[in-house]
Amino acid sequence: MVRTGGAGGPTLSVVAREAGVSVPTASKVVNGREDVAPETRQRVTEALDRLGYVRRPRGEASKAPGLVDLVVHSLDSSWSGPVLHGVEQAAHDAGLEVVVSAGLSRSRGGRPDRGWLDKLTQRGSSGVLVNLAGLTPSQYASLSRHRIPYVMIDPVHEPPAGVVSVGAANWQGGLLATEHLLALGHRRIAVIGGRRRRMCVGDRIAGYRSALASAGVPVHPEYVRHGGFGEADAHLRTLELLDLPDPPTAVFVCSDAMALGVYRALAERRLTVPDDFSVVGFDDLPEARWLSPALTTVRQPLSEMAATALRLLVRMMAGDQPEGRRTELSTLLVERSSTGPVPVRPRPPR
Repeated sequence: MVRTGGAGGPTLSVVAREAGVSVPTASKVVNGREDVAPETRQRVTEALDRLGYVRRPRGEASKAPGLVDLVVHSLDSSWSGPVLHGVEQAAHDAGLEVVVSAGLSRSRGGRPDRGWLDKLTQRGSSGVLVNLAGLTPSQYASLSRHRIPYVMIDPVHEPPAGVVSVGAANWQGGLLATEHLLALGHRRIAVIGGRRRRMCVGDRIAGYRSALASAGVPVHPEYVRHGGFGEADAHLRTLELLDLPDPPTAVFVCSDAMALGVYRALAERRLTVPDDFSVVGFDDLPEARWLSPALTTVRQPLSEMAATALRLLVRMMAGDQPEGRRTELSTLLVERSSTGPVPVRPRPPR
């Protein structure tokens, strides 16, 4: 169906004729579809901008403000609960309704599928929150072209310039975790991070390095390990650390889920926490309290991050632009039972 950019605005057929393409091809570009050649996409985009075309939702949806979309990677994790709680509370205070889209794990690369943006515009959403998901360049461009305000919650990668995002003070968290282990007397401290390209991983490991440097402790390259954010990779990285000629006495892992793998590797080597080895996690998810011994971890305020993002989105929906593009909320070290002084008794043989 041909849609206009508002009363008296150019139709999609006019845009298609201007760009020298078919109406279906122009529609693909407007909807953020990927199956369009780059040069064709550029011609259509230039025609859209030149003619001032703005896609509007169908029917009466455009007359129903107060609907926002929350796009999450999955609802199948402990992470999603606090995020949903924070958004729901802030949306209730603002008199907004929230639609949750949680099918991203079924798309390639954890990104929204091709129909996601089309559905969003059709139901007339006034704004979008994107949590732990990556968008393609064309999807970023489509949101901007449709003039739909959006805020990223803890983006996986550095978002494009000008995109508003909310996250935790990851560098501060890495610093707090490492300083805690240093204060207990540890000097051989390892770190296990997630994938190198993740923005939060780089910041957390940078905080780890900064704490060691401030204490005059050298950073041993073999003590810095990377993998996925899951239990299996952390298990393997821990075994690698324990097999070093001079293994660490403590480790900072960049997620609580990874700490499960650390505990399993230590148990296999008949090492106890914290008598033989100290562990600090990151997130403060419910799993941190369920572990035995309970996990010392860095709390990132997930609910507060989500609520802050919703409040920023409300301001943007009203035409206001936040002064800063990146908002970071403080992290906090939560001390439990997984950390202790440097062990004095020798470790049992493997």
